[in-house]
Amino acid sequence: MSDLDYATRGAEGTDRETERGVAETPPHRSGLPVVGSTVAASRDGLDFTEEVSSRGDLVSYEAFGTEMLAVFDPEVVETVLVSENDAFEKGEFEMSFGDLVAPEGIAFAEDERWRRQRTALQSAFTPDKIRGYADEMVGHTAALCEDWGDDEVVEVGDAFATLTLRILTRALFDLDFDAERGGVVREATDAISVMMDRFGLLSVLPEWVPTPTERRYERAMADLDALVEELLAEREMGTDPGADAPERDDLLSLLVAAADADGTGMDREAVRDQLVTFLFAGHETTATALTYTCWLLAGNPAVRKRLDAELDSVLGDRDPEFADVPNLDYTEGVVKEALRLYPPVYALYREPREEVLLGGYRVSGDTTLQLATYNVQRDDRWWDAPDEFRPERWSSEAGKANDDRPEYAYFPFGGGPRHCIGMRFAMTELQLVVATLARRVEFERVTDELDLSMGLTLDPGPVEMRVRKRGE
Repeated sequence: MSDLDYATRGAEGTDRETERGVAETPPHRSGLPVVGSTVAASRDGLDFTEEVSSRGDLVSYEAFGTEMLAVFDPEVVETVLVSENDAFEKGEFEMSFGDLVAPEGIAFAEDERWRRQRTALQSAFTPDKIRGYADEMVGHTAALCEDWGDDEVVEVGDAFATLTLRILTRALFDLDFDAERGGVVREATDAISVMMDRFGLLSVLPEWVPTPTERRYERAMADLDALVEELLAEREMGTDPGADAPERDDLLSLLVAAADADGTGMDREAVRDQLVTFLFAGHETTATALTYTCWLLAGNPAVRKRLDAELDSVLGDRDPEFADVPNLDYTEGVVKEALRLYPPVYALYREPREEVLLGGYRVSGDTTLQLATYNVQRDDRWWDAPDEFRPERWSSEAGKANDDRPEYAYFPFGGGPRHCIGMRFAMTELQLVVATLARRVEFERVTDELDLSMGLTLDPGPVEMRVRKRGE
C-alpha cells in the first residue's frame, strides 16, 4: 500500500486520477491577491461556505493566511474523524482558536497528552454521575421560569447562558456562582466571540497594530484567569463557600487532584485550561442550542402540540427526572433536529500529518480541513426537506427508512475518539431543560428572523421571545 492509499475514500477516487496515475488536487475557489478569500469568508461565513459547496464535495480556497479545504462528504468526514483519525491532528489553524481560550485544555491537546487527559476526566461524565446532575438541571430551569413574568419579553440567549452556567457550576464544580463571578465568565465569552468575529480582519493586520477588540479580550481573560486561580485555591484549601465535606468527587476536585498526580498529562497550566474549557464549552454551546430549540418550537405549533402530548403522557403534572429521559423520545427528536439545523459547533478543523488522498484527491500536509457540519447536516442528498424542522425524522421508524444515510451526515458533537466528552451531559441537560420549560411556559416569537453568524458558536444574534405562562 502506498503512502497515499490509506486515506482514499469513495468510488469516485479513480476518476480523479490523471493518465499517469497521479491524483488530482481538489477544485479551487480563487480569491483576491494576498488575502485570498479572507474578506468573503469573514463577511458572511455561511453564504461563503454554501457558495463553496456548489463547486464540489471537496473544495480548496485560501483564507486567514492558510490553505483551506472545505469538506462536504460524510464519508470523508468519517475518514478524518474515525477510521483514519491518527493521520490527522488539530493543526495550526485550529490552535489559533485554542490560543484564544485554553491551548492546553482537552479540546486542543494532542496525542498521548490528550489521551491521558481524556482518561483522567472521563469519570466525571459517567451515566451514574450524570444521573446525579439531573436535579440541578431541572431545579434551576424551574426557578428561571418562576422569575419570568407572564407576557414578559425575554432575550433568551442571555437568559439561557445564565441558566446553563448555573447548572454547570453546580453540577460539575459543586459551586454557586454569584453574579460577579458569572459576569466574569460571560464577559470573557463575549470578548472571545468578538475576537472570533474579527478573526479574518485581525489575520491580515500587522501583529503590532492594537485594536479595541484585542484590548477588551486581554482584560476579560486576565479577569478570568484571576477567577480560575481563585477557584483552584479555594478548592485546594477547602474554603469555598458551602464546603460541608472534606472529600468531593466533582470535576473541580478531580482537576485539583490531577495537578498533583502522575500520568494525567496535566500540570498547573493544563488544569487551568481544563477549567476554562469546561466553563466555556459546558455552558455556551448548550445555551445556544436551547435558544435555537425554543425559537423553532415557537414557530411550529404542530411540533409543540406533539411535544406537549408526550410530556403530559410521561410526566403528568410533575417535573421530569433522569429516569424519564429514555421515555422522552419525541423530546429527544426535538433536540436532535434543532442540533441538525443549527449545530452550535458549525465546523470542525483538522490537518493531515502528511500528504494524503481524500475522496480521490491529493491533499497536502499543510492544508486545513474544514469539516462543514452545518452544510452536511442540511444536504438534500441525505435529508428530505433539509431546511424544515421535522423532529419525527428521528423516530425509530424513520431511522429504519433511512438506513442508507451515511452515519456522518450528522455530527453535531464531532465523532471518533475525540467526540465531545460532555456529549451525554449536554443531551441529558437539553432534554430535561426543554421538558421543564415546556411544562411551564410557551414562547411567542418577537424576533422573526435569525441573524446567523459564525463566531465562537453558530450565533443566532439577539433572539427575543414573549413568555406565556401555561395555565395563566
